Order: sequence, then C-alpha cells, then structure tokens
Amino acid sequence: MNNSLFNRMELLLGAEAMVRIRSKRVIIFGVGGVGSWCAECLVREGIMRLTLVDSDVVCVTNCNRQLMATTKTIGEPKVEALKTRLLEINPEADILALQKNYSEETADDFEIETYDYVIDAIDSLKDKISLIIKAASPIPSKGGVNCRDKAPSPLERAGERLPVLFSSMGAALRIDPTKIRVSEFWKIKGDPLAAAMRSAMRRNKTFPARKFLCVHSEEQPLPNLGTALQDGSQTFRKVQTNGSLAHITAIFGMTLAGLVIQDICNKT
Repeated sequence: MNNSLFNRMELLLGAEAMVRIRSKRVIIFGVGGVGSWCAECLVREGIMRLTLVDSDVVCVTNCNRQLMATTKTIGEPKVEALKTRLLEINPEADILALQKNYSEETADDFEIETYDYVIDAIDSLKDKISLIIKAASPIPSKGGVNCRDKAPSPLERAGERLPVLFSSMGAALRIDPTKIRVSEFWKIKGDPLAAAMRSAMRRNKTFPARKFLCVHSEEQPLPNLGTALQDGSQTFRKVQTNGSLAHITAIFGMTLAGLVIQDICNKT
C-alpha cells in the first residue's frame, strides 16, 4: 500500500488505528446525495473494503448533489460511476459495485452479517425499515444462540458477527447546515421520516432489536417551490420527489463516515 496516501490520517490517529481501519468491511445501501459522499470520505480515510449498493443510474438532476454525477456520467450506473472515482483515489481499494435494490426479497443476497459496518442511505420507506430491522437484529451464532441476550448501546458490538448500523434520516428540503445532528433513532425529534418509520414499526409490531445512531436535521422541512422533472431514471417509484442541496446531503454523508471512523478508533 502507498502509505503516503494516508500520512495525514496516521499523524492524527496513529499507526495502530490505521491498521484497524484498513481491516474493516463496510457496505453502503444507497449511493445518492448522502451515500456517495459517505463512500468517498471512507475511502479517503483508509477503508479498503467497501460495497456499494444502488440500482439507479445517473441522471441530470443528480448533478447538483451526488458526488459521482457529472455531465460525463449521465446514464451510467451510479455504483459503477462512483467505483471509478473511488479507485482513482485509492487504486488498491477493494470496491464491490452492486447495481441492485435492497428489499425484503433480496435481503439475504447481501450477507450483511459478514460486514463490520452497515450504512443505510436508502430513500424507500419500506426498504429502509426492512434494512434496519435486518441489520439491527442479533445474528445467531453457529450453535443457534443469539450473540447477545440484551441490546447493546449504539457503539457496542458483540464480536465480529454483529455489524454496527448507522442510518440517514431525511436530508431533503433543508438548507441550514447548523441544524444537523446525530441521535439514537428513538430519540429523534422533528424529523418526518423518522416519525413515519416509528409509526410503521409500531403498526406492524416489528422493531429493531438494537439501538442505532442516525444523522438527522432539526430543521423543519421547507416546502417545494417548483415542479420536479420526471427524467425516468429511478428504478423504484418515489412517493414524492423533493428538492435537496449538496451542502446538506454531503454533511449527512460525511457525518455517517465520521461515525464509522470514530467507532473504529474508539475500539481497542
């Protein structure tokens, strides 16, 4: 490995922390306005094994906020365009690009239990809830016994078979970067997406088995003032297309990456 690439990180964190960072596997579900920035930050900070999951292709309306979206990448699968950029940063990184959706039907295809960190940056409410339930559930050991009888705190793990989950709440319709926060899912206030997810979980009597941290904004969503273009690129139908800005989605994504790096450094 080209050690000079991470010299500034090693100066701050030390050699042992860099070894731990390089050893972790991370999977990001959704590489749009939030997930793409999270991915780049992780690769720039030493993550060597990263899986990108997104079924969509780059369209012109992505160019205002998604890292890999430019006039040259329109029409390309988002995961492939992002992979190309990440390998330009660190050619030695192991980047797996999966152009597919996460859903209840495809959940087992991703082998979530093999990852150290799971990043949820999914837009679809149903799929988002499904991923959180899956990723936050205790994973049975070989003997069929759960890794842990009680839920750990957000930054705890029980061995290598219990991934740490970090999730993004709603980043659209916000403009104030000073209102972005990190909170445990059940303690988030004022975020309509988190409220809708909690209501759906209560209605279905299906809850995540562990606590997990989320990036969210305390700013109340602003109204859309224009009409959304229907460019046909979405591989799933959104309930509503909302306006969003790069400086907000990027902070969400980089904060998620920061939670991963901080969690790794806090573990000895």
